[in-house]
Amino acid sequence: MENSSAFVAFMVISVVIVLGIFAPQAEARAFFVFGDSLVDSGNNNYLLTTARADAYPYGIDYPTHRATGRFSNGLNIPDIISQSIGEEPTMPYLSPELTGRRLLVGANFASAGIGVLNDTGIQFVRSLTFQILIPTPPNLI
Repeated sequence: MENSSAFVAFMVISVVIVLGIFAPQAEARAFFVFGDSLVDSGNNNYLLTTARADAYPYGIDYPTHRATGRFSNGLNIPDIISQSIGEEPTMPYLSPELTGRRLLVGANFASAGIGVLNDTGIQFVRSLTFQILIPTPPNLI
């Protein structure tokens, strides 16, 4: 009985390994980001808001050594994920440069000060809200 269980386990592991080696790998089609300042790639640069990351020291470790609107000194997590899947970093969805092939790669909808409640981030004058990002269908009450 113990030998048959070990044999079945061996066969299952062997099949998984063979499929992992020879099966075609699915490629990511697009990468979309939703979140707050931790993953914002610069949407707030296109809003009238005080929640901005477009000046020093933001961006000092970014490849261009310039502030990009990311609330970090360099790459953020979506940038690293984009690199690992072999794509360029997702652009802010408010960017006028987000067209054509760049849009097919994905978009970053994150915004510093965003929250589930409409009052979240009100101290920043203007930030994106989930109602702007995901409109509620009129037939839902």
